[in-house]
Amino acid sequence: MANTTDTPRPFAEYANRLRPQINAALEDHLNTPRGCPDSLREAMNYSVMAAGKRIRPMMVLMASEACGGTVEAAVPAACAVEMVHTYSLVHDDLPAMDDDDLRRGQPTCHVAHGEAMAILVGDALLALAFEILAEEVRPPEVAAQCCTALAEAAGPSQLVGGQADDIAGMDAHSDIEILESIHARKTGALINVSLQLGGMVAGAGTEKLAALDSYGRRVGIAFQIIDDLLDVRSDEETAGKRVGKDADQGKLTFPSLLGADESASQAEQLITEARAALAPLKPRAEGLEALALYVLERNR
Repeated sequence: MANTTDTPRPFAEYANRLRPQINAALEDHLNTPRGCPDSLREAMNYSVMAAGKRIRPMMVLMASEACGGTVEAAVPAACAVEMVHTYSLVHDDLPAMDDDDLRRGQPTCHVAHGEAMAILVGDALLALAFEILAEEVRPPEVAAQCCTALAEAAGPSQLVGGQADDIAGMDAHSDIEILESIHARKTGALINVSLQLGGMVAGAGTEKLAALDSYGRRVGIAFQIIDDLLDVRSDEETAGKRVGKDADQGKLTFPSLLGADESASQAEQLITEARAALAPLKPRAEGLEALALYVLERNR
């Protein structure tokens, strides 16, 4: 039965229902490929099965439910998204990129398994993500649409392009529009496509997909703002990764441009707008509404 109050159920209730299904499916997929060297499989499991929040795959499942679909039909797309996300983290953490040694509360993949193996883990996860989409999403024409959408979101104009601009101009600019452009691609693209995949699997029409897009664009920027604030305000034990690195590297962030208080205010406004964008999907969008509120409240 739908919740009729203005405040949705706590996000933890949705996470406790969905996260175990995602983790079980991920573990199954990681242990299935025949001929995968044990060392590579171990490193893939190490990175994927670490204590991740699973926000993006949960978005896939919640978007499917919001559009009248089922969790079961959307699980393959959810796994594909998490594999692409984890690949991006493994590569971002490499010494040639962000050079991080802590991720999800444990040593990063290249620290634990070596730099060459970490590169191969990212390569393998990216390929496996599209194999899962192509083989398990049905009907085949929807699988093709999902592959196209995820490839675009993870490709040179979106996720990878945003990372390239971030590396090329860490301290070269001080423009909020440039910063938003970088993170709309580096962070927001994968968040948005997670929602779109859930909608596609559920057979959503144009209006519902547009509502998911409006919601996703706002949540994506808010998510990055909070991430930047955690780098300023949190500690390593809570965040599960190194903090304070953005300032040490002179990196362009929302707090560095707007200040912490104004950044927090911007995030709150974006989440308010994101919740309003869900109107065409109600009453099935309670999970997405709870997730939006969680984005503001998260501490890691």
